[in-house]
Formats: sequence, structure tokens, C-alpha cells
Amino acid sequence: MSDEFDAVVERVRERVSPSADERERLQRVADEVMDRARDAVADLPVEASVLQVGSTARDTWTAGDRDIDVFVSFPTDLDRETLERYGLEVGHAVLPEGREEFAEHPYVVGEREGYGVDLVPCYDVASATDIRSAVDRTPFHTRYLEARLDSEVAGDVRVTKQFMKGIGVYGSDLRTRGFSGYLTELLVLEYDGFRPLLSAVADWQPPVELDPEGHGQASFDDPLVVIDPTDPERNVAAVCSAENVARFQHYARAMLADPDEDFFEAERPAPYGPDDVLSAIDRRGTTPVALWFDAPDVVEDQLWPQLRKSLGGLTDALDRQGFDVFRSAAFAIDGDDSRDGDADPTQSVAGEAVFLVELAVTERPAVERHEGPPVHVREHATGFCEAYADDPDVTGPYVDGDRYVVERPRTFTSAVAFLRSDGVFDVRLGPHVESSLETGYEVLVGAELTALTESFGVELAGYFEPKP
Repeated sequence: MSDEFDAVVERVRERVSPSADERERLQRVADEVMDRARDAVADLPVEASVLQVGSTARDTWTAGDRDIDVFVSFPTDLDRETLERYGLEVGHAVLPEGREEFAEHPYVVGEREGYGVDLVPCYDVASATDIRSAVDRTPFHTRYLEARLDSEVAGDVRVTKQFMKGIGVYGSDLRTRGFSGYLTELLVLEYDGFRPLLSAVADWQPPVELDPEGHGQASFDDPLVVIDPTDPERNVAAVCSAENVARFQHYARAMLADPDEDFFEAERPAPYGPDDVLSAIDRRGTTPVALWFDAPDVVEDQLWPQLRKSLGGLTDALDRQGFDVFRSAAFAIDGDDSRDGDADPTQSVAGEAVFLVELAVTERPAVERHEGPPVHVREHATGFCEAYADDPDVTGPYVDGDRYVVERPRTFTSAVAFLRSDGVFDVRLGPHVESSLETGYEVLVGAELTALTESFGVELAGYFEPKP
């Protein structure tokens, strides 16, 4: 089995390692970008350094990647407004046809000879603990790893990244909530290779805590904690969801038990058509209900936390009213519907969105049971009785066990009626999602979900045929 594992990994390593020509082309473009950035900096009334960062600087990028990250590091005595202005001036000088994006502050992205280039300003702080914006850490990450990565470890990093891409856990954007490139590099270093990493992951007992430099200062409440070697107050794995940590464990065990190159290739389910949806509904015997609306025109890293918050608000409200939620999901696609899985979390994603809620119970009686306090809790019990004593629509109060109970009219006897009412806006919603819903949404019930297959066939297939 060891020979089989090694053979699979070697084939993947060869496939994902950039060729000498590919390395030369990328580095030539990176050097040209940095030279132009230095020329642009020379025209400013301030000194600044230009450096290449990220996976291409550390030689951990995989074949086919065409992204180059260049930072311009300004003195810390510049105020934030001036840094942003100078950063944009350099960015537009280097990338005249580039566009401005915004993370913690604006920067310029563009293209040069087919390579995507991000040109980002940052502060030249003395240490990562002195950062004035999140991007200020990045040069420290690059220097830390450059001093520790050799060609063998870098090869294992590329294999690990490809494995994570294949199983769907790679990416620190707030849609994926998975493993960043930097985190992946730290894990491979910590366990000294791809196979030792998988062996360790297979036996993880979350919460897992790793502290590469032995800082031993901070405490975090996350399923995976990897203390940033350059900043003891930061958990590099903070964005990783418990679900993705568990998914990584599942596939680590699967790869160790039965090595296969398929684990390194993302599998996209065949999209569901109308007949597939109808068959799934009939087979499951539940009632799926969907809210279909225009997605807010915000970047992905704003959209997905709001979608999750809003879906949680809806499902909590449905459960509280007795409409048992079996399972739920949120879907969103951008207006271009590129479907390539490589959306930029800093770009606007206006398009369509869906909340799919699968219900085990959709209708409830006209009355609901409402329990009051125990009779012996005099003050509260008396207040409960007085609140309902003269209400002609209420049965009770009466005593059941040691408590007062009333049976009162139910606000909604139908889950669909609730979802079509203004009651939706009384639940916990993300602000941009709420604004979009206020402009209108469509409620689809049961077989009506077939209308979603044109836009969300892949998502529906993934929902009705889930995999680890």
C-alpha cells in the first residue's frame, strides 16, 4: 500500500509542478511588474520597497496558476489616506487598464501577458505584531517560509494544495471557509510532508492546537488552531469551518486507505434537470420550499456570511413555529455564471440566490401549546395567568403537571404562508439580504423547484446527492 500511495503522489507531484519554462515565463512577468512598480515609486516623494509575495514567491504555486502578487511597502509615518493614494498611483502606473478592488484598503488588480496581477500597498512595519492593516503581515509570511521551504517540501505543499482543491476544502474566502495557502504551507512544514500530514489529520481530535514557534500566549475557540509564527495573537486557521476540518479528516483517511488520483480532482456533479428534482422529491417524501431572489450586489466575502446568517434566521423561525426543518442550504451564482469555482471574493457577485429549506412538517393545527412557569413560582405564575385570563381566543390557563399551560391561536398554520408573509422580515437577516428580499422574492414549493434547474442544477444535484 505504501508503494501505491507513493506512486499516486509522485504522479500528482509531476502533474502539479510547474515546468522550467512555466516558471521562467511567470518570473519574467513578475520581474517586469516589479521593475515598473519601482519606476513608479521613484516618482513619489517617499521611499518604498517592492516585493513579490505569495505562493509564486515561495515556489509553492501549482502548474496552471497564473496569479502574481506584488506588494509596495511604504514607511509607517505615512497616514492611511496618503498610503492609499500612493498605492493606487503605483498600481495604475503599472497596470493602466487595471481596476480598483477593496479589501481592508483599495488596491489595483489587472492583467499582464495573461497573468493576473494584484498590486497591493502595505506598511513596512517592524514586526507582524505591529500591523496597521491585515495585509501588512504578508511580507513576514513570505520571509518566514522562504527560510524554511526547500524544493522537496515545496513539492509536498503543491501536492497538498491539489488534494485540498480536489476534496473542496482549499480557500480561505468566506464562501469556502477552508484552508489558505499559507495555512497549508504551515501544516506541511509542521508534519514534515504530505503523507505525515494526512496520517496526523486522520487521528485529529478537535480542537487541534498547533504552535510552530512555541509562542504559547493566545487562546482561541476554533476547531483548528495554528498560531501564526509571525504573530502570536493570530490563529491562521480561524476561518476554517468545523465542517471543512471534518471533511479533510474524512478524505485523509480515505486516501491513506485506498490511494487514488481521483482525490486530487474536484468532482462536479452532473446538474439536475426537472425530472431529477421531481424524482428526488418523490423519493424523499419531504416538502422542499425555496425563496428565490436577486442576490445583493456585494462582494462574495460580504455575501456569504449574510446568506448563512439569513438562512439560520429563517430555519430557526420555522422550527420555533413547529415546521420541522429537515435540512437547508443557500445557493448563489453571479451574474456572469462562470461556474468555474474560482470566483474572486473581492469582486461583486450580483446575480441570483436561493434559500432551500426542506421541511418534514409544513402544516400545523390552528392552536399551539404554550407552557408557562411552574405554579409554585408565585410571581411569574400569577403574571402568566393574568396575561391570558380574559383572552377569549385562548384555552386555559390550566394546570398540566406542575405548570400553567395555555392553548393559543397559532400565528401561522402553514410554513408557506409564513414564508410569503412579512413575518420573514422579523427573523434574523443579513442587512443586504434583507434589502434584496424587500424588493421581492419568489416562493417555490415542491415540484415548483424545477424552475431552479436552469440556474442551480449543479447545486440541486449536490444537495439531493450529498457527499462528504
